[in-house]
Amino acid sequence: MIESSAGLILVDAGNGDKLPARVRRRLGMDDRNQRLVGELARAGYRPEDVDIVILTHFHGDHVGGATRWDTEDGSVGPCVPVFPRARHLGQRLELADASFPNERTAATYIADNFKPLLERGLLEIVNGPVQVAPEVRTDITPGHTAHLQVVWVEDGGERLLFLTDAANWAVQMERLAWVPAFDIEPLVSIETKRRLRHEASRSEALLVFQHDAQVVTGRLAPGERGLVVRPELTKPAHFDPST
Repeated sequence: MIESSAGLILVDAGNGDKLPARVRRRLGMDDRNQRLVGELARAGYRPEDVDIVILTHFHGDHVGGATRWDTEDGSVGPCVPVFPRARHLGQRLELADASFPNERTAATYIADNFKPLLERGLLEIVNGPVQVAPEVRTDITPGHTAHLQVVWVEDGGERLLFLTDAANWAVQMERLAWVPAFDIEPLVSIETKRRLRHEASRSEALLVFQHDAQVVTGRLAPGERGLVVRPELTKPAHFDPST
């Protein structure tokens, strides 16, 4: 969540609560519903308070929480937006890929995650980098998907880079050739990380890792064999997502 001069900006919405029990077990998730909404409430926010949702891409683990089943018990039913008055910013060509998936991408591009936003006029289609607020901008970083967008936050002389899946783990910013099997264009991923690493190290930006099991944030610094990530915020060795 970013408190900006343009209002409250949420970056991505996670898996959400529409996953069946077997998938939750496979992902190590508990049985609680409203996980994202509950976390926002603990920070003092309601879904209605969110002004903008930046969808870095349309994979289910990033956009699934933007919609929910419209049933009292959370069972399968019609889908409605979780953030009823927010503008959801998504890249035009990323939406095209999500709307017409192929054999490799069909399992992660799920229409129920974004179609209700389109139907209600809440999905704002953008084409390329966007200055979302004076302090917040996006940048196109292909590789994981062809039109992935990362988020830069710049204020008071400080910079933060929300990497989303441009680099899932901190080590991937150190060893550029290490790319996950999920990356659609692995060679492009390498060059994207090289560019981001140069820009981030030059400005001493704080890096936010969305998938790393231990490193939450860190900064690039010189090491014996090149740049390494020096962690600033880490998760406990036995992190319990329910706490």
